[in-house]
Order: sequence, then structure tokens, then C-alpha cells
Amino acid sequence: MVIGVPKEIKEDEYRVGLTAHGAAVLVTAGHEILVETQAGAGCRIPDGEYEATGVKIVSTPTEIYARAEMIIKVKEPLPQEYDYLRAHQIIYAYLHLAPAPELTAALLAKKVIAVAYETIQLSDGSLPLLVPMSEVAGRMAPQIGAHFLEITQGGRGVLLGGVPGVQRGKVTVIGAGVVGRAAAKIAVGMGADVWALDVDQSKLSYIDDMYGNRITTLISNPQNIEEAVSRAHLIIGSVLIPGARAPQLVSREMVRRIKAGAVIVDVAIDQGGCIETSRPTTHKQPVFSEYDVLHYCVPNMPGVVARTSIYALTNMTLPYAKLLADLGPVAAIRHDASLAKGVNCYNGMVTYEGVAASLGYEYCPLGEVLGS
Repeated sequence: MVIGVPKEIKEDEYRVGLTAHGAAVLVTAGHEILVETQAGAGCRIPDGEYEATGVKIVSTPTEIYARAEMIIKVKEPLPQEYDYLRAHQIIYAYLHLAPAPELTAALLAKKVIAVAYETIQLSDGSLPLLVPMSEVAGRMAPQIGAHFLEITQGGRGVLLGGVPGVQRGKVTVIGAGVVGRAAAKIAVGMGADVWALDVDQSKLSYIDDMYGNRITTLISNPQNIEEAVSRAHLIIGSVLIPGARAPQLVSREMVRRIKAGAVIVDVAIDQGGCIETSRPTTHKQPVFSEYDVLHYCVPNMPGVVARTSIYALTNMTLPYAKLLADLGPVAAIRHDASLAKGVNCYNGMVTYEGVAASLGYEYCPLGEVLGS
């Protein structure tokens, strides 16, 4: 199979779809890999490192999209890339289609096979391709929040760890999945007073087993959320419904009652955000203030720690990429039920129920589509 790795063009996105190590595995398996020149520069992977593995470096994205049967990316195609897409081409990337009607329409119109990292799901319900970036984003969230709590950044002027004789900063983590657990771990390490909320008692029990009374755990309901955010100096939103739009658990009215100068880090912004007042920001302009509360809502948080992120990500994406390349899309999908759950669009149809429900499309079960 011819596999293409274009340079990412999303603002402040420094990751690349495949490391040179990952490319070497695919080349050894007999596949032809095309990488756009300087695609790995943001991760400090030079063209020469790719070429040493047998990769061909090409100068334009048009050549990659024109020749490649599968495109491996980090982030979703942007509007300027839509015209490059071809029917039956595999797009393998983080897509986050539920809050993205224009992108979804483009993928359907082009009849591509859209395989989303974030919905590949194991039999135990875990999302293996989300885990590495969720770990990165979760660990980043408290340090980002601590920075913007500084008075020079417009924050309340609170040190999360406090000092002897002064109260510690208060952190509320909404959602105790991979992101939430990683965020809570770092916040505890910084010395903060941490509360964690989730609807899943087993996740809260895990946190309690790990941290005991260093973290207060609460079942997530409107009353507990309101109490937890109103006391907090830093609120980290880390709620995920696989493939669907994130529920807005913190209402505008709740935000009005948050302390002046507090900080929200909405890690769920990729899926629309779990705070009603959130809207996407960028690494160059990462925050905005509403009701005197700073909102950090950067969709590609791990992009600025690109080298750590892409090596962690390739570890997880490569086996499925190799499966798609070795067997072809139809055989690979039929062979691996976890991979099949990653297929959001196929031949002009929406094959992931959460996306269909979020955007008002007819849901076409993938098994029926392939059977037909």
C-alpha cells in the first residue's frame, strides 16, 4: 500500500503522523511511504532520518494525497485539504467529527474511509489511541492552570501548593477517566487541594485507593458540580463520551458564580467542550475571559510537547496502520472489531452512531454497509 504522511497545517500543531521508527516498520512490511518534506521538523525528526528507513520525501501535499491510498495524520483535514481527498482513500487521524459538521460533510462527499483514532475501542471499553494524548493533556492541564492563575496572566494570584500558614489552591477535576486521573495526579503532586467528580463509582474508588484522603471524590451530579466549581481556583474539564459531543456539565450560570480570576482548562474542547462558556482557542491566543474567569480551550494541547506526544502516539497507532496496510481496509475492518469501531464514515455514509446522532445523519451500521 502507498501511505502518505503530510505536514500538519493546523495552527501551532508541531506533531507528525508517523515517526521514522514507525515508517521503518511499514517499509519493512513492503509498503511505500511518502512523507512531505519538513513534516517531522516540529518533532525534531529531520527528513534524513526518514530517508534512512527507505521513505521517499516529497515536496508537496498534493503529491501525497494524489498517490497515497492511506493518509496518516495527527489532526483532522482542514478546509484547504478537502479538495485533495479522494474516494476510497483511508484517512487515519484524530477526527472528532461530532462537533464538526463541515468536515463530516466533506468526508461524506468525497466518500473516503474515515478512521478516527478516538473511537477505536477495545472489548473492555477502553480507547487505546486516546490514552497517550489524554495522558499528555491531563498532565499538562494543572501546570497550564497554575501558570494562568498568576496575577500577571490575569489570574487570581494563587499558588496551587500554597505555603505554610496559607490555604492551598483548590482544583476541581470533572471526569475521572484517563485525562482526569492524570490531571489529579499532577495536581496532588503540586500540593493542591483536589476534588474529582465522575458518574462512575468504580473510577472514584480507584482514585480513592490510589490517593486516599489526598483527593476528595464526589459522584458527578448538578449539585456536586456546582459546589465543586464554586470553591475552585482551577477547574479541569475532562469529560468524554466516545465519538459524541461532550455534555455541557458546567452551565453559564455556574460559571457566573466561580471566583473572579479562577481558571478553566477545558480538555474536552476537541469534542465541543464540557463548559457552556467554552470556545476553541489556540496556542498563540490560548485564553479568553468570561465573567472574570479565564478559559483555556486549546484543542491540540499536546501539540506543543510534540516529540513526547508523537512517540507515544505512534506506539499506539502503528499496529492498526499496519493492519490496514497489510490486509486492506475491508479485510482489516472485518478482522479486528476494535478497528471497526474507529470507522466513522465509509463510502458516503456515517457508520458511527455518536456522530450520526450529534449531527443529524442517518446511522448506517458498518456491518450492513460492508455486507452490501
